Amino acid sequence: MAKKGKKKGLAEPGRIINRKARFDYQIGRTLECGIRLVGTEVKQLRVGQAQMADAFARIEHGKLLLQGVHIDPYPHASEQANHDPRRLRTLLAHKREIRQLEAETRERGVTLVPLEIYFKDGRAKVELGVGRGKRAADKRESIKKKDAEREMRRAERQRY
Repeated sequence: MAKKGKKKGLAEPGRIINRKARFDYQIGRTLECGIRLVGTEVKQLRVGQAQMADAFARIEHGKLLLQGVHIDPYPHASEQANHDPRRLRTLLAHKREIRQLEAETRERGVTLVPLEIYFKDGRAKVELGVGRGKRAADKRESIKKKDAEREMRRAERQRY
């Protein structure tokens, strides 16, 4: 009898995962922060209609900004009431946390990467990670490790 449950890598509605981020970056410290959204964006996030493939965060004038997240337009809203899918979104964090992130990202090759968007107690949250870009050799090693784990799981299933 097959196991029931969710498949690995697939998120439940309302949870958008940036799978490419953990492959392209070594993630150090993470931070959960709020995100300022308009109504139609919230509706689309709740049903999982967003992409974060090219997303990143930056600090400008003491504000934390999220760029490159594409939230699909809400199909039941008028053209005037709908949001711009790729607009710049403000992230909500304490000044102290923003200053710490700014200090960490001053170093060359370090950036703020959004890892996940989800809802917590009815509010949209973004998990940001301080990422350092991986080299090609590191990526190959990640692929080898993932393949080896997959083979072990496959062999274990066939054993029973």
